[in-house]
Amino acid sequence: MPDVIAIVGPTASGKSEVAEELAVRLLTSVVSADSMQVYKHMDIGTAKVPVERRRAPLLCVDLVEPSQTFSVAEYARCAHSAIDEIVDRQGRIAIVCGGTGLYMRAALEDMSFPEGDQTDNPVREHYQELAKAIGPDQLHERLRTVDPDSASLIHPNNVRRVIRALELHEQGLSYARNHETLHDYVNRRPTLIVGLDMPRELLYERIDRRVDHMVSSGLVEEVESLMEQGLGETLTSRQAIGYKEIIEALRQEGDARSASEPSESALGRAIDLIKTRSRRYAKRQLTWFRRDPRVQWLPYDGSSPASLADEILDIATEHDAALVLGDAGQAQEE
Repeated sequence: MPDVIAIVGPTASGKSEVAEELAVRLLTSVVSADSMQVYKHMDIGTAKVPVERRRAPLLCVDLVEPSQTFSVAEYARCAHSAIDEIVDRQGRIAIVCGGTGLYMRAALEDMSFPEGDQTDNPVREHYQELAKAIGPDQLHERLRTVDPDSASLIHPNNVRRVIRALELHEQGLSYARNHETLHDYVNRRPTLIVGLDMPRELLYERIDRRVDHMVSSGLVEEVESLMEQGLGETLTSRQAIGYKEIIEALRQEGDARSASEPSESALGRAIDLIKTRSRRYAKRQLTWFRRDPRVQWLPYDGSSPASLADEILDIATEHDAALVLGDAGQAQEE
């Protein structure tokens, strides 16, 4: 058996149910690889399994307040610590589950995270202020002057990545080189990665139903509470799909009526937009994971997590070490 079984796939594909079923069978815990579930109080919009309904421990969630920034480097430390505790001290198999591609890789691999990935970063703050002063085109030109290879990979309007590349340059590193290494896949432990392959039409239907369920379960009220806590324009957590759309709907009606009572039309448009953006996000997730040669895709319609768990455990026990390890895999461009 591998040390780690990872369950990946697009949003609403049923990952959490399958991962939890495996964790119950193996008497172990689930390590979340979701960039938005790390935030406290963001439960409904991130589809976080409620505490009272969890059948197995869920780790690497509720780590910081929505008002705080959080880096993938910090997540990697949390995930590695959790996995090492499960495998080395408890003698169990760790289950990792999530749809954030970079977080999944950070959990499974020993990725290099330069100083620029720390949240308290004066260099980043300097370039953020510079971008406001001189504009994105001039900032990109500055990058092109010092690191043309990296500049060629980044559009001038992608200010966040331009700043990231400038940060790395100041550390003697290259964004372009880091970009190249993303195509190398080497697990830090023997790992089986399973992708849930759901028919596209069914996936989109499930996404729509999930969004409707989130709204009926209190997504608007959750957003209101977060806004009262100061969920600002620049916070990473505010960019989560589902939250930014509801925030905009509430603000559109803010001048005319109580923010707690957005008009039906504004809220309806927001819900439709959440569905559309969630479907687009699912496409990006599939593109990311299909480039990973380690992922073994299994057909799944969401109807029976128990049956799929049986199939995954069969694969885990039958595969030889070379397949499970997935050493030095090289992604194939699609």
